[in-house]
Amino acid sequence: METNKQPGRVKSALLNWLGVPISLTNGEFFQEWFGTSSSGKVVTADKAIALSAVWACVRLLSESVSTLPLKVYQRAPDGSRKLAQSHPAYQLLCRRPNTEMTPSRFMLMVVASICLRGNAFVEKKMIGNKLVSLVPLLPQCMVVKRLDSGELEYTYTEKGQKRVIPVKNIMHIRGFGLDGVCGMMPMQVGRDVFGSAMAVEESAAKIFENGLQSSGYFASKNTLTKEQRERLRRNLSAFAGSKNAGKVMVLEADLSYQNITMNPEAAQMLESRAFSIEEICRWFRVPPFMVGHVDKQSSWASSVEGMNLLFLTNTLRPMLVNIEQEIARCLLNGDEDLFAEFSVEGLLRADSAGRAAYYTTALQNGWMSRNDVRRLENLPPIEGGDIYTVQLNLTPLEDLRKNSTAERAKLLREVHNAVFPDIPFEQSPLKQAA
Repeated sequence: METNKQPGRVKSALLNWLGVPISLTNGEFFQEWFGTSSSGKVVTADKAIALSAVWACVRLLSESVSTLPLKVYQRAPDGSRKLAQSHPAYQLLCRRPNTEMTPSRFMLMVVASICLRGNAFVEKKMIGNKLVSLVPLLPQCMVVKRLDSGELEYTYTEKGQKRVIPVKNIMHIRGFGLDGVCGMMPMQVGRDVFGSAMAVEESAAKIFENGLQSSGYFASKNTLTKEQRERLRRNLSAFAGSKNAGKVMVLEADLSYQNITMNPEAAQMLESRAFSIEEICRWFRVPPFMVGHVDKQSSWASSVEGMNLLFLTNTLRPMLVNIEQEIARCLLNGDEDLFAEFSVEGLLRADSAGRAAYYTTALQNGWMSRNDVRRLENLPPIEGGDIYTVQLNLTPLEDLRKNSTAERAKLLREVHNAVFPDIPFEQSPLKQAA
């Protein structure tokens, strides 16, 4: 019995040392050791990110979100909004989250954690009741457990030391999940997909490493002795590998070389590698053309604006809303008048002609002013630019005639009062002349 319990004890001790969970049923949800895939490759986040497709997808998502301006607003009673610059969350999210990070680098780490491990943890540092710093934590060092009381317990392991972080000091941003407590880890759920891609990359590299092994064979009419075979192997080793390509080989003892023709597509496994890229992009919901994979590209979003809109709507928008709502829940204390929002206008910019047409429509219909347009183009405001105007080319002529008559009468009255202040307007010589 003692022997049967030993593997379980070893596994438990290893997991406790790593500070990671083992299943979704005991309240511990994170696991850095994701297990062996069907291809025989052990999949971890550190190994998977060595794949160019994984690296490109994670970098694209994290850098795209980290470069979007994030602001904290306060909603006014009339429905307008203004920057909540006096709120501590604004100072941290928009200026300096902590002493070591810029807002861009802070958000990059948060999004990369969500992409690779399905969750991001940020510890809130407090002085009294005032929020003074936001420190991102490593998800692989965090254990989340549901207590009997129903509350969540966050245990963080750092340098072999465990500490329990109160729920009120944690901002937990969850990725896609099924239990509402933690996000599912892509590297664990999709370990067969990532493992097969790792196996294909290794196989392709081995073919080029051992190029001579599969390029042909040597034939001899006589039986070689053991010493001759050993000497032949030593001599041929000088021609193996890509660094020895082009060397001249000398054959002796009536040896002849027979070439083996290999299909380049079979040698490099181009089809399998291309399919692996598409599979990985599907897991991260990234359009393949945005990571440099342009085979079989859809032509419906051929413009830059169309591709940005596709990427924003299907990929970035769910993640941005998730982060915005967690900020409101954890940093703004659920205040309905305060909210955080990413500015995505930069991703929707088309060429100069497209922007000009967009702004023209906004100005002519009166839902943007000239200073609103100048702010979007990073231009300084102008005097009188806050006036909202509409186009009058569709106004009925009768209304224009009435407006023109009223304006002329108003101007005539102002001139009369200035020239003949002592004479009633009804007796004005100007009125009689008009």
